[in-house]
Amino acid sequence: MEISDLIPHIEALIFASDKPLTAMEMTELLNNAFGFMDDKLTLDQIQTGIDGIVAKYQGEFYPFEVRESGGGWQFLSKKAYHKTIAQLNGEKFLKRLSTAALETLAIVAYKQPITKGEIESIRGVNSDYSIQKLLEKELIIIMGRNEDMPGKPLIYSTSKSFMDYFGINQTADLPRLREVLGENLEEPSLINYTPLPPEITQALVVSEEGELLENNPSNPNEGEVEDNV
Repeated sequence: MEISDLIPHIEALIFASDKPLTAMEMTELLNNAFGFMDDKLTLDQIQTGIDGIVAKYQGEFYPFEVRESGGGWQFLSKKAYHKTIAQLNGEKFLKRLSTAALETLAIVAYKQPITKGEIESIRGVNSDYSIQKLLEKELIIIMGRNEDMPGKPLIYSTSKSFMDYFGINQTADLPRLREVLGENLEEPSLINYTPLPPEITQALVVSEEGELLENNPSNPNEGEVEDNV
């Protein structure tokens, strides 16, 4: 089958699906649909078709695009039209998260998998309510229990809904904290730190193997064994 003939079928699958579809899933579905063909469609053919669809909807006159998000390909409205669509959908959109919920969600996203105790250790406050709200909104999920910790506490991670909602395909796509905070990122403070005096720091020498050697610059011959005359 020619790629130009295949593209409308790929578009139809992405459009009709209620969840993101992977290229592998579309390959299987289309091979089932065209079971009469002797030559099976390959993953490379499907991916080439997807690339063509992505390029097609990048045009400025389309208010939507095809993007890989939430673990697969789907039609998504472009950012410029989000406020317009929000007026139509109203309650279908997630309500604004509280500051506490956003803090908790950010901690889970960057530290997952993580327990409630570890979340509260970072935030410094009880996080029961925030975790419950994030579970209700299906932005985080319970992965299981940490069998190595006392009490075997529950461990949490972000969900596919989280990736879908924020338009990312995997947690590795999250921006680095320095990219988000920029100059507002505070460097860690050194507690009870007293710098060593120069005469001591200069006396510290490390060998090529990484071993710490003693070397006193005031007496360069110290440590050497004198020959007996």
